[in-house]
Amino acid sequence: MHADVETLSGFEEFRPLFAEWERAIDEEDWEQLDECYFRIRGALTMTFPDGSPVAEFMLHIHDDGTAGWRWHDEPFGTVNQ
Repeated sequence: MHADVETLSGFEEFRPLFAEWERAIDEEDWEQLDECYFRIRGALTMTFPDGSPVAEFMLHIHDDGTAGWRWHDEPFGTVNQ
């Protein structure tokens, strides 16, 4: 999914983390990308419109005011087991 986003004041503490994620992608630094992913997942949550939690997600918020995300109904560790 992709969307234009409006960042609110609480986002500012996470802006550097998402910028770091973008640098890791550009530099193909997969270890750093994984580190950013775990830091994002440890600090943020995603919910469905009904308020129930998403089991697993990847979220990208870009400096151009856009975002992209994916989610899954089961934690990634249990998929296809």
